[in-house]
Amino acid sequence: METEEAIAALASLAQPTRLEAFRLLVRHEPDGLPAGELARRLAVPPNTLSAHLNVLTHAGLTRAARKGRSVVYRASIARLTALTAFLGEDCCGGAGCASPVMTNCAASTT
Repeated sequence: METEEAIAALASLAQPTRLEAFRLLVRHEPDGLPAGELARRLAVPPNTLSAHLNVLTHAGLTRAARKGRSVVYRASIARLTALTAFLGEDCCGGAGCASPVMTNCAASTT
């Protein structure tokens, strides 16, 4: 991950609703959640949530797929892993002591 990508990802998470939405999507991997269900669970108007999800998607942290009449959002665990690895890559002076992040996550390849 490049520095600018990390900045965009971190900036997209630096807002309470977006952070909560992303964490909720991470909890619902690998199936994701329909946009309407996300809005209901977060108690956010659908149009407001749409704007927040747009920011997260632009940063590569979420992605959407149409399922029938619904749009289902999923967290990008691969992007989250890359961001976390980027943040810890220089741990201990770059000695590589940090253990791999989220290696046990079933969705780590998505």
